[in-house]
Amino acid sequence: MDYDVKDLRLADQGQMRIEWAEESMPVLRLVRKRFAKERPLRGVRIAACLHVTTETANLMQTLQAGGAEARLCASNPLSTQDDAAASLVAHDHIPTFAIKGEDKKTYYKHILAALGHNPTITMDDGCDLVSTLHSERKTARIIGGTEETTTGVIRLRSMARSQATAGAGAASPRGPKAWVRMWSSRKWTR
Repeated sequence: MDYDVKDLRLADQGQMRIEWAEESMPVLRLVRKRFAKERPLRGVRIAACLHVTTETANLMQTLQAGGAEARLCASNPLSTQDDAAASLVAHDHIPTFAIKGEDKKTYYKHILAALGHNPTITMDDGCDLVSTLHSERKTARIIGGTEETTTGVIRLRSMARSQATAGAGAASPRGPKAWVRMWSSRKWTR
């Protein structure tokens, strides 16, 4: 299995903290239980660029329980919890690419590694994953994705405007314009 984490010896500590975090996530726990039975994500490949925390670890475990083949990299190296990353690799066999404090070169190497299994769905926080996908992995067959932040959506809209202005692929169903349409068509409530 492909991965890059600080130290796999942190895995047991990470597993305990992930289990502790799960206690505060009853809805996700119910979704995971249902996913384990139904496996609705069987055959789906997910690349996620998110904060690598115990909470995100629970999300990744849930996606895996649903049948997804997921890979995770850090969206913010300063928030990475090295023990959670190690646990995902050692205990859950989820390819994880995250080291607290990683430099810029390593950060982008990790994004490329997360994209290395040709995902069909992306989960992003800040648009670095999708931006890299559009600049370096143009043959990807993405069917959908999420963007967690307003900043990321602003970047997506900027990419869509640049693409339309240049005239390159403006009609592409998987281009940045399509991503913005997908995001904008959702009505989010709390």
